[in-house]
This record gives sequence, structure tokens and C-alpha cells, in this order.
Amino acid sequence: MKNRLFYFIPYSLWLILFVGAPIILMLGESFLSVSHHFTFANYQDFLGSGTYLRMMFNSVWYAFLITLITLIVSFPTALFLSNLKYKQFWLLLIILPTWINLLLKTYAFIGLLSKDGSINHFIELLGFAPQQLLFTDASFILVAAYIEIPFMILPIFNSINEIDRSLINASYDLGATKWQTFRRVILPLSADGIRAGIQAVFIPSLSLFMITRLIGGNRVITLGTAIEEHFLVTQNWGLGSTIGVVLIIAMIITMALTRERKKRGRK
Repeated sequence: MKNRLFYFIPYSLWLILFVGAPIILMLGESFLSVSHHFTFANYQDFLGSGTYLRMMFNSVWYAFLITLITLIVSFPTALFLSNLKYKQFWLLLIILPTWINLLLKTYAFIGLLSKDGSINHFIELLGFAPQQLLFTDASFILVAAYIEIPFMILPIFNSINEIDRSLINASYDLGATKWQTFRRVILPLSADGIRAGIQAVFIPSLSLFMITRLIGGNRVITLGTAIEEHFLVTQNWGLGSTIGVVLIIAMIITMALTRERKKRGRK
């Protein structure tokens, strides 16, 4: 009992100070005006503004595209890695980029995609005119997907790696094709990893703002950039907190939709 309390107390303090308290402060701030009076005007402004609703749609849409691209790339990659001899080594190579500072990776892509960047130099060698690759929707989605891919691969790889190989062999012995084995055995048994990967990618992608600013420029406007604008430029913390509350609600909905659903009668 004492050992449990020894671990429970610091964990509880961490949750209260760095999760619970910020959420409570943000929720309280969302009901305050610029002059610090209680008001519902922030929520009225958000829900009654076509601009903010469009930003919310853009945030969800971009997060969906980033998640879809990372899932399409990550599942075959995780499946391929699980069959390699030194799979842990190759997985480490995929995880290594996450140790590099996000800002450094973003500036590296600016060097690649800018008008004077490496990609445009290569295009010129082929005889074509330089293209505007930076500050586009495609460049933003590409960079965001690249950064998020390891967070999708890891849970899917772990899920596939834990599948009992005798189940796959039994499927082949019973006459199933590779596609049938994948669809009826591998995919259902790796569903938990897919759900975890979707949560790990979709939720952070909802609130991206640094990549949005540096790679997307003024073309890509999301709720993350709106929060940054209200807190750092307009100093309207109430409206910025309101948008933050909306994002938290969206994240909770995402987790509810992607949670594991136990079938009736299943223990």
C-alpha cells in the first residue's frame, strides 16, 4: 500500500498541476471579456462567425488528410518492418528523427522547398522553371505528415508484432490467400494499434501552428494559428481560450470515436 502511494502521489500532483490546472484556467478565461468581466460573448463570437467556423473546418480537414496519409504510408511500412530480421534496428532508425527539434526539421524543409532550395535546383537541372513549393497546402500537409509518421508507425508496428504467427500460418493452411489473411486476420488484430496511431496523429494535428506559419504561410489558416494570434498579437485571451476549449472538445470526441468498443458477451 505504501509503495502504491509513493507512485500515486507524484503522478497525481503532475496531473493536477500540468493537466487539470491549465484546463481549469483556460476554461475560466474563456468566460472573461478583455476587461475581465464574466461573459458568454466569446462563445457567441466563435459560433456566430463564419471565419472561425471555417477555421475549425480547415483544422479538422487538414488533420484528417495528415492522418490519412500517415496511415496509408505507416501500415505497409509497419507490416514490412515486422517481417525483417533486425526489425528493432530499423524501427529505431524511423524513431530517430523524433529526437530532432521540431523547429530544426521545419527549417530544413524550408531549405528544401524554397525558391532557391534543393528541389527547385534539381527541377532547373531538368530544364524546368522553378516552382512555388513553399507556402502551399500541399507543402504543409507533406511536412506535417512526415513529422507525424513515426507516431503512427510505432503503435501499428507494436500491434502487428504481437500477433501470434501461428494464426497467420493457420490461415494459410486453411486455404486463405494473402489478401484474405490480411483482411480477416492481420487487419482486425492490429486494429488497436491503428486506433492508437490515429489518436496520436489526428489530435496533435488539430492544433498545429508553428508548421502552419513557417510552411503554410498565410494560405493555411487553422484554429492553432488563431489561438497564437489572440494570445500573442490581439491579447484577447478570452477568445483564444474559447478556441482552446473547442479544440479540447474536438480531441475528446476524437478519442471517444476511436476508443476500443467491446462486443456484448465478450469478456
